[in-house]
Amino acid sequence: MTAVAIYTITSELHNEEAVRQETTRFLDTLGIAFDFKGNDFSDYGSHTLDLIFVRTGGTEGIFKRLLPTLQTLSKQPFYLLTSGKSNSLAASMEILAYLRQHALSGEILHGDATYITQRISLLAQVSEAKRKLSGSRLGVIGQPSDWLIASQADYASIRQRLGVDVVDIPMQEFTELLPHDVVSTHEGALRIYDALKTLVSRHRLNGFTLRCFDLLKAVHNTGCLALARLNSEGIVAGCEGDVPAAISMLIVNALTGISGFQANPASINTETGEVLFAHCTIPLNMVERYEFDTHFESGIGIGIRGYMKPGAVTLFKVSGDLSRFFVCEGELVQNLSEPDLCRTQQFIRLSDPSATHYFLSNPIGNHHIVLPGHCRKLLEEFMQ
Repeated sequence: MTAVAIYTITSELHNEEAVRQETTRFLDTLGIAFDFKGNDFSDYGSHTLDLIFVRTGGTEGIFKRLLPTLQTLSKQPFYLLTSGKSNSLAASMEILAYLRQHALSGEILHGDATYITQRISLLAQVSEAKRKLSGSRLGVIGQPSDWLIASQADYASIRQRLGVDVVDIPMQEFTELLPHDVVSTHEGALRIYDALKTLVSRHRLNGFTLRCFDLLKAVHNTGCLALARLNSEGIVAGCEGDVPAAISMLIVNALTGISGFQANPASINTETGEVLFAHCTIPLNMVERYEFDTHFESGIGIGIRGYMKPGAVTLFKVSGDLSRFFVCEGELVQNLSEPDLCRTQQFIRLSDPSATHYFLSNPIGNHHIVLPGHCRKLLEEFMQ
């Protein structure tokens, strides 16, 4: 099924043949694949993105009569497509004003073909991500690490706003899956990976966050390699039981197909906008190459030093109740390998140096997600 569907409303006062010709001309300029439904709204709401093409003026009453039916078929915002011909823009504005009066969300898609096409593409990407997230399950294996005093999560808000169920899984259930010979070796790290895959299957998880520091004493190893592999396989895998960070990664993965690099700032230069981020694991599908080292804080187990391709990056984080989010673009200038930091180290220069003040005055916890590319508009659209 085509991801984008176009439905139409048309005044009976207009010549149908003339309107049809203008419709064909206008839609051809967009250059997108779509399923043209005409005035048959019977499957409205079943596509990734449903557009209502207001082809002429005088259609306000038609839309008002359709609205109760449309509301039963879809809970998505109403996207009104208009060519600007035959008073279609004026009618769309009246319709949108009516929606706003009734506390319903919507948007008019109007402008040149390039703008409309880009907007449709962005909206379709966001809508598809929301569909992916709805009904997904995030495991919390063990409780959040003791030091994450500001990184709690509101499970009810997450479920209501994203459709994601957060599932608590006792740490004991995980450690019981580990053989007694898991030691501080590469093979031991792979045993941790196998045990996590078993939990993912058992609880039907789309992702999880692990209270990973407990493994240092329990089995004298780390989850860094396991998380790096699982993230590269499409299973969102976060560190330290940080639920807001894991939710941020779930959102990023649904939008881009990459989980992102969960890291914390190690140093900040407020004048230049330069921030050094570091952590001991990174998804293997985000790096050009990687090396094994020990886990930084403990000096044991397997840590990952990954080297991501320099270039455009985006930083992202949501709060545990989804009431706040932070997003900022920048450039990965250099991958470092300093001995006194977590093993994967990224020296990032923010596009707006003043954004560094967020970290020092009103941060959403310490962990943030780094992902490649310019994704600010995409993430802002999703969070709206």
